[in-house]
Amino acid sequence: MAIPEPTVTGYAPFGPWQTWYRITGDLGSGAPPLVVLHGGPGAAHNYTLRMARLAEQGRAVIHYDQLGIGNSTHLPEKGAGFWTVQVFLDELDNLLAALDIADGYHLLGQSWGGMLGAEHAVLQPPGMRSLVLCDSPASMELWACETSKLVAELPQEVQEALRRHEAAGTYDDPEYEAATKVFNGRHLCRVVPNPQEVIDTDNAIRADPTVYHTMNGPNEFHITGTLRDWSVADRAHRITAPTLLINGAYDEATAATMQPFYDAIPDVRWEVFAESSHMPHVEEEERFLDVVGMFLREHD
Repeated sequence: MAIPEPTVTGYAPFGPWQTWYRITGDLGSGAPPLVVLHGGPGAAHNYTLRMARLAEQGRAVIHYDQLGIGNSTHLPEKGAGFWTVQVFLDELDNLLAALDIADGYHLLGQSWGGMLGAEHAVLQPPGMRSLVLCDSPASMELWACETSKLVAELPQEVQEALRRHEAAGTYDDPEYEAATKVFNGRHLCRVVPNPQEVIDTDNAIRADPTVYHTMNGPNEFHITGTLRDWSVADRAHRITAPTLLINGAYDEATAATMQPFYDAIPDVRWEVFAESSHMPHVEEEERFLDVVGMFLREHD
């Protein structure tokens, strides 16, 4: 199905910067809106746009580009000391206030967006009706451990190419990029060719990799950035909002990376998408919309 056109787009001032947002549907519909947090960090909203179809169920869906990527203010001059979890928490709070929805909203985070969503949720914001964590680890130590296992299942020549270039730091070498694509084809998005919105996000990262490279690293499995020691596992028990966990059977966010959420959050359920990797919203779109839509209606 086609991605619906936005009802409105705009910018929310965030200090001296601007956060671009896109609203699909009517904020005045009566149902609490859904706010979508994209991954990366620094991956732009585009690849999550199929979630805008949840507006067909009678609620507004809000996408936005986090600071440093897409249509929001780019800050390539900022270093690691600036790009923290806190700046993105502050940006989210600012957007909720700017759109006047802080007293009633659902939150869905995909990958890094789920990490950010969990950080928001442990603060127990009173207006958050529910939380959906899609393909998101509870700690980067678990992520690194699990992705290393997935890399070990790749063809031997691919593993050797990855090790050789990681040792040399030659991440932009075509051989390394080709080897990375083998991993991504198994564990990031299994739809071939990738849909245009996924390609658009990839292009956004290539155009300005500041946030992705600073906080994450050169790719999904070689974590060298400032998030490498991040964890919310010891605080997940503070999440009081009803929570839905989602991941794919072939996901780089394996079951082990999400298990701490399931173990700690009091009101939690978990759906695994059998034909998906890291993007069930793309790989099994209709089931994803049904599962998430039903969960949101249950907690309106």
